[in-house]
Amino acid sequence: MNDILEKVKVFADHAHGDQRRKYSNERYIFHPMRVMENCRDYTDDVAVLAAALLHDVLEDTTITKEEMHVFLHQVMPASMADRTLALVVELTDVYTKKNYPELNRRARKMREADRLSKISGDAQTVKYADIIDNVTNIFVNDPDFAVVFIHEGRSALRKMTAGDEELFDKAVKMIEDCLDLMHEHEPLNKLRQ
Repeated sequence: MNDILEKVKVFADHAHGDQRRKYSNERYIFHPMRVMENCRDYTDDVAVLAAALLHDVLEDTTITKEEMHVFLHQVMPASMADRTLALVVELTDVYTKKNYPELNRRARKMREADRLSKISGDAQTVKYADIIDNVTNIFVNDPDFAVVFIHEGRSALRKMTAGDEELFDKAVKMIEDCLDLMHEHEPLNKLRQ
C-alpha cells in the first residue's frame, strides 16, 4: 500500500474506532480494506482507492465532511483530495432511516438506487466492490436477510452502469450466484416452515 493510502487507512480505522462488522464481528476497517483491494484489481487511481477506504466514514462515524477535507489536504495533493472527498460524498447514503423516518426500507432503497444511478463512474466502481463484499458477508452470516439485501443490490446494479465494466460484471455474477444458491435451497427452506 502506498504512503497516501496507508495514511488514509489509519484515518478510516481511527474514525470507525471500536465499530465491528454486524455479521462477522471483525473490526470495521477490514470491510473498506477489502473494498479498496477489490477496486485495486481494476484501477490504480489513488483518489478512487482512498474513497474506497473512506466510503462509510461520513455515513457511519462522527467525522464531518469538513474534518475529512482538512485531513485529505494534509496527505495528498489538493486536486486529489478534492476528488477523493467528492467520491466519498457520492458514496454516502442520503436516504437513511434517520433522514427519512417516514419512508420504509424499501422506499428508501429505491430512492437510493435512483440516486446511485447518477453518481460518477468512479464512485459506482467503488459501490460495486462494496456490494460484492457486503453480499459475501451477509450471504454467509444471515441467509434470511441476504434475500432482502441481494435483491436490493441487484436493483441498484441495474441502475449503476457507468463504473468499471469488469467489476460490474463481477458484482452481477456474485448477485446471480447467490440467488441461484438461494433458489437451490428454497424447497428445503419451505419444508421447514
